[in-house]
Amino acid sequence: MSDSVDLPASSKPATGPTVRTAYIALGSNLGDRIGWIEKACKEMDARGIKVKRTSCLWETEPMYVLDQDRFVNGACEVETTLEPLELLDALQDIENTLGRKKIIDKGPRNIDLDILLYENLKFEHERLTIPHIGIPEREFVLRPLAELIPSKPLDHTRPWTLTRDLLSALPPSSTPITTMTPLSSHGHPPIQALNPSRKTHVMAILNMTPDSFSDGGQHGSSTLESTIQSFLDAGATMIDVGGQSTAPRTVQVSAEEETARVIPAIRMIREKFSHRDVLISVDTYRASVAEAAVAAGADIVNDVSGGSMDPEMLPTVARLGSTICLMHMRGTPANMSSLNEYPEEKGGLIGGIARELVDRVAAAEAAGIRRWRIVLDPGLGFAKVGPQNVDVLRHLEELRSWPGLQGLPWLVGSSRKSFIGQVTGVPTPKERIWGTAATVAAAVQGGADVVRVHDVKEMAQVVAMADAIWRY
Repeated sequence: MSDSVDLPASSKPATGPTVRTAYIALGSNLGDRIGWIEKACKEMDARGIKVKRTSCLWETEPMYVLDQDRFVNGACEVETTLEPLELLDALQDIENTLGRKKIIDKGPRNIDLDILLYENLKFEHERLTIPHIGIPEREFVLRPLAELIPSKPLDHTRPWTLTRDLLSALPPSSTPITTMTPLSSHGHPPIQALNPSRKTHVMAILNMTPDSFSDGGQHGSSTLESTIQSFLDAGATMIDVGGQSTAPRTVQVSAEEETARVIPAIRMIREKFSHRDVLISVDTYRASVAEAAVAAGADIVNDVSGGSMDPEMLPTVARLGSTICLMHMRGTPANMSSLNEYPEEKGGLIGGIARELVDRVAAAEAAGIRRWRIVLDPGLGFAKVGPQNVDVLRHLEELRSWPGLQGLPWLVGSSRKSFIGQVTGVPTPKERIWGTAATVAAAVQGGADVVRVHDVKEMAQVVAMADAIWRY
């Protein structure tokens, strides 16, 4: 038995414990698989093992012991002052705290935490080997690890072999694996953004505002219940409740007024339609509104600013553990239309959107939001004018595959927007149904997971047909 723990002298401070970086594998195939992994991450944070970043979560077939349910696997980057065996003890104690009982080696378990890497350390002990011996042969380990450290060599004595190289060397899986994005805490199936046969969610727009560009003031209390009923009967799987218009030159109301607009609608959906399988999103860029909405029953926070307009938004969503949709926008609704230049030398329109969304994802992760709780939106009509919006729809697949954005689900909101009127010559937003239908079909073809629409009955039919053509 030997353990070599020589660390670079530069990593040894003169006083105080050394903070070191490690990578932990996360896995579960019993019960609420994603829930167990999220509880384990909370336990790590609570014990001073700070979760800095996470991969997406991936659903994978079992390996070694095949007669068991599919796994959810991921990885996280942590900072810790614990030495390797101390970290192992802490992780095993978390497993025990969460009720893991090991009956069969590599068999079913509600939670599995393994140390993959610890700095650049090579460590051999009867209880622990670092780097983890199974990394090179396991796609369910390499794929999430390659999201976090694609350019890092696992063996510092072979610096030319990177994590992404090991992943590329694996033979293709018999069953392609897919990411999983949970949408709520009450049993809704997660989005599987890489599953080619997944169905597209139809998100109905419920504007509780008197000044929305398209349907402001139409959903008063007397018609609210019937409106929600009609959305669900038409095929909506999500309802996006908004209390502040983001149309250009719209006066911004107070947070208190916005909250007073959205909370009654959210409560009504939860109370009157508890028997329906519906997800609720709150359309807001304010942290206080988001927190009140989640407390009232909202599942998702849909922030048109990508968390940039309220510095408390991302930390609040991290604390709540909710899923957030980060939309691409520049500036504010008041000045966004003038911020529409995307120089070719900086990647042009698609490169600019992608890089700025990569930055918003990094900001969300830095605030503590797990990567598997992030949805993206290219922001049609926000800091984009006319033909630029058509270009985004043409190149949605390119955005989906952009380095740093792969595996994340996408929401597209094109409904009734002005660029449709410019192309079709239809000046009245409510009359842009046919043009909207074409954009919804294009979004599905491009890989959108959610389409946000006003005309639910018509667009649900478009989605059903588009799914039949492109999702099989």
